[in-house]
Amino acid sequence: MALTNAQVREILSTAGVAAESLETAVQAIMNGHITSINALREERDGYKAEAEKLPGIQAELDAVKAKGDPDWQKKFEDEHTAFENYKEKVQKDKEKAQKVELYKDILKECKIEESRIPSILKITDFDSFAVKDGSLDDLDKIKADIEKDYSGFIMQEKSKGAEVETPPANEGGDGNEPSRAAQIAAEYHKNLYGETKGE
Repeated sequence: MALTNAQVREILSTAGVAAESLETAVQAIMNGHITSINALREERDGYKAEAEKLPGIQAELDAVKAKGDPDWQKKFEDEHTAFENYKEKVQKDKEKAQKVELYKDILKECKIEESRIPSILKITDFDSFAVKDGSLDDLDKIKADIEKDYSGFIMQEKSKGAEVETPPANEGGDGNEPSRAAQIAAEYHKNLYGETKGE
């Protein structure tokens, strides 16, 4: 069953995604999901089209065989081999598409910048990954490799500095030097009005 916006929104809300980022995250996930679905549909349609050609090919081979063509068996084997190779390619493409989506989710989970993900996907060797129970196998190692290899692409969360309490005004009389602010204020007053008595 295809994902819906409502389902993705509910999953992300449960996972604690901030409200201001929720719609952007929902849209990004849905775009990737739709792209994957469309790619799989294209592969399915291509596979179906090739499969529909087989009866015609078989009929041609039967006709060649009936005419006594000595090469009929080789032609049949060549066509059969080509079709088997095509099926294998379709299967590999399907498996790679699944690995790409799973790896992309892991990159996001590791806080990799969105703008860096396409470049990372282009240089990733997906043949080295294995899918087990709907997720990539050896997940801990994959995450460790991402954090090591792409540490410069990890988004840093901004932290708010500790608030500094306003210090009490230095009224003098306790032997301490007046604050720099008090000195500046006194100098400003002196320049405007001259020295006050007692200075």
